[in-house]
Amino acid sequence: MVDLRSEIEAVVSAAAVAAIGEEARGADPLVMPARDAKFGDYQVNLAMGLGKRLGRKPRELGEAIAAQLLEGDTGGGLMVSADVAGPGFVNLKLREDVLSSRAAGLRADDRLGVGLGESGSAETVVVDYSSPNVAKEMHVGHLRSTVIGDAIVRVLEASGHRVIRQNHLGDWGTQFGMLIEHLSEAGGAGDGASIAIGDLNAFYREAKQRFDADTEFAERARKRVVALQSGDEATLAMWRTLVGESLKHFDATYAQLQVSLTREDVRGESSYNDQLGATVEALETAGQLKESQGAQVVYPEGFADREGEPMPMIVRKSDGGYLYATTDLAAVRYRVGELRARRVIYVTGAEQNQHFAMLFAAARQAGWVGDDTRLEHVGFGMVLGSDRKRFKTRSGESVRLADLMSEAVARARATVTEKNPELDDATADDVAEAVGIGAIKYADLSSDRVKDYVFDWDRMLALEGNTAPYLLYAYVRVRSIFRKGAVDPAAVAAEPACTEPAERALLLLLLEYPRVVASVAESLEPHRLCNHLYDVATSFHRFFEQCPVLKEGVPAEVRESRLALCDLTAKVLQGGLGLLGIRTVERM
Repeated sequence: MVDLRSEIEAVVSAAAVAAIGEEARGADPLVMPARDAKFGDYQVNLAMGLGKRLGRKPRELGEAIAAQLLEGDTGGGLMVSADVAGPGFVNLKLREDVLSSRAAGLRADDRLGVGLGESGSAETVVVDYSSPNVAKEMHVGHLRSTVIGDAIVRVLEASGHRVIRQNHLGDWGTQFGMLIEHLSEAGGAGDGASIAIGDLNAFYREAKQRFDADTEFAERARKRVVALQSGDEATLAMWRTLVGESLKHFDATYAQLQVSLTREDVRGESSYNDQLGATVEALETAGQLKESQGAQVVYPEGFADREGEPMPMIVRKSDGGYLYATTDLAAVRYRVGELRARRVIYVTGAEQNQHFAMLFAAARQAGWVGDDTRLEHVGFGMVLGSDRKRFKTRSGESVRLADLMSEAVARARATVTEKNPELDDATADDVAEAVGIGAIKYADLSSDRVKDYVFDWDRMLALEGNTAPYLLYAYVRVRSIFRKGAVDPAAVAAEPACTEPAERALLLLLLEYPRVVASVAESLEPHRLCNHLYDVATSFHRFFEQCPVLKEGVPAEVRESRLALCDLTAKVLQGGLGLLGIRTVERM
């Protein structure tokens, strides 16, 4: 399906060429939803830019375009009026039957108009997200990468792309020599015995303390790293135990967080270990490898230090060891070369902006990535506490993600019980799970990802404002209409209503849904979808108050068309929340 605004853009562009001439061809029609319904449904700002470029009065150009839209053969029969306002804005009002029929088409489409479009083509997209560290529990610092990445994956898949999830676990490096040596000397896991993840957290702290304080232990730990990298079976057995126990914890966390990552998506740092030497050799073959103070480096173009000297990216230390940059370069080669990705997306903190910019530049300089492939870093800000510092427990430790989710569900359960004590325990528990987890995810996703945001329980669980509970309540309210009227939505055959101002306002928002999803697929900014769903929910509540649906005296045809509008609203809310990874419920 072609979304309605794209249809309007096409007819406006055609009208501009017909009215003004070839010099108008290719100009952005600049069609935007009207800010005030009294001016129409959409506003066209094309004449402003054209007037400046052509040296003509914008109002005259606007009048010519408006006349062509209404009287010429380029208007497509979409509008009933095209009025020129101010210095040259063209305000459009669409025909009611056009709006209703387009909404009916959207309602009948299982994809709600979301897809590649007529000119789009499917791509293979790799999304690198979550990436927790083995032998540590997931904490609040992993929240943003995980939920933002998962929303991006869902949007891209819904848009018709082939998406390959990559969970780049931190499962290799010096810290494992430290952990394995400590486990070995403590007599644990040497035979592959199971260890509780909580014990691993404590074990990590103990091992780190020993590593920092005991030079002999530190030396043994370094030898363990060598044994691990050389494939010593006893060392590998303990490493596998650490990884396996960590994966159990990650699986449970992803399941409760309702994230789509599975073990099949895991490709940790260790998986590139055998490719690091070949990666450095490939850099040398490409003429990119240089030596600096005994280390081997590459110099990505456009990066300089404070003294203005070219900034190096170290790929092999003077002692022969490799770094994270080497692993990341190997991953780029794998994703572009073997997975054939034409878009590779990395969802990590904004503090890594420079690292990824240098990584992408180095990969392109080496000739591994062509102009037909996009490498993108989806950076994000921090989660802050009420003191506007990094969100931590009172003792100063990172907040465990499992604790965060448990508290969210408990708080939601208390609210659900207070608001609807008639719900049975099983239903109340299910609602609390959906609302609590949804609230955490939505609070994160609704924030512009590049900014920090303050974690606030009261705000994120509020039934008012731009929150998950507010959107879920709007969905529940729609569904309650059908329950109360004993109506099967699938049996409603009428086109959605568009006569009353509140109906029209809601319908116009619903018709924007495919375009909003497409914008998220391109910009990788989930908050755009959140804001749209909030507008839909707010508009629905206004419609619900002003336009009775089941009330006695409402004509049958009006009732049916309003039920169709309600059903489309529910589908958009459920579909949009689903793309954000948030589950809807039927009662609250």
